[in-house]
Amino acid sequence: MSIILCDNLPKSNMDLVNMQQENALKRTSESEDIAHTLESKNPLEVETDDLVTGISKESELAGYRPEEMLVAELRNEWYEDLAGYDPTFLDNSVTVPLPKLRSDLEQDIALLKNGHTVLNYTHFSILMSKSRRLAYYTAVNIHGDLLVKVKRTKDEWYFDPRIEREYQCGPELYKKSDFTRGHLVRRRDPAWGESAKKANKDTFHFTNCSPQHQNLNQKTWLDLEDYILNNADTFNLKVTVFTGPVFRIDDMFYRGFQIPAEFWKVVVMVKTDGTLSATAYLQTQKNLLRDYEFAYGSYKTYQVPISNIENLTGLNFGDLRSYDLLGRIKATTDHLEPTIVHVIENPEDIKL
Repeated sequence: MSIILCDNLPKSNMDLVNMQQENALKRTSESEDIAHTLESKNPLEVETDDLVTGISKESELAGYRPEEMLVAELRNEWYEDLAGYDPTFLDNSVTVPLPKLRSDLEQDIALLKNGHTVLNYTHFSILMSKSRRLAYYTAVNIHGDLLVKVKRTKDEWYFDPRIEREYQCGPELYKKSDFTRGHLVRRRDPAWGESAKKANKDTFHFTNCSPQHQNLNQKTWLDLEDYILNNADTFNLKVTVFTGPVFRIDDMFYRGFQIPAEFWKVVVMVKTDGTLSATAYLQTQKNLLRDYEFAYGSYKTYQVPISNIENLTGLNFGDLRSYDLLGRIKATTDHLEPTIVHVIENPEDIKL
């Protein structure tokens, strides 16, 4: 699969803080009629500015059946002594810190009731957005050698009592919704070692959930981590994965919530030769290639330079850019083309 140069990557307007008041007004005025408005349109008539196309009546979503949600509550003791993401997990000689949010967006962080910024769970951590009520990012340590297959029972979802409920999307968005509840940290990723069962349950917090369109190509997206873990030249089968949505001001409204249409991943590992490897991926419905006739089509997964994810999200991954193959190629070709993307149709297309 060849590397593709392109110059029409989507631009992200990250001025979320200044838009909070406007978004709040939209939620109030549109929350009652937005679903009806979308359902009354032919899927082909939904404006492409909405990014998510094809939202229509329930019956028109092939194979989709809304389901009831079970919402439960965990005792405060559950959250005691949770260490969360470990920056030195890959190797004691390597530190991979959490990404930093751009300074003008820091006021949009949903603080914990104790004043801290990061929610720690079992083997993973989350930073939440107040205005979007979704995660800016999740960060998980995966130990492939110690993974435990935890049987999935009837799902129960939990609000996290450590932050205000108003900063978490719950059943009012997901119950009998046109969107699936997508785990940002996959259920099986942190489920390793003696605390595997607790880690599995931790992934069912609403803070780890993001609404995802039915057409999202989940198989390719989820296979990325498995392929890298099982086939890459990794040291001790350890991988660190950062995941999150792309927040855009023009994201569509549904039941008063703005729905992200794009998601990203940054995958980090230490190779057997001791060197660090970092790769970034973007799943989008926007066409990143030179096909102006169809600007929006099927969801595709692209491998992109980490710097592209930083530009889209306002996050700073620091030194990881130095260990990104596409980033190094981009640095040597910027005088020729603005950026590089690589289409991922099969896991074998990944360039490590």
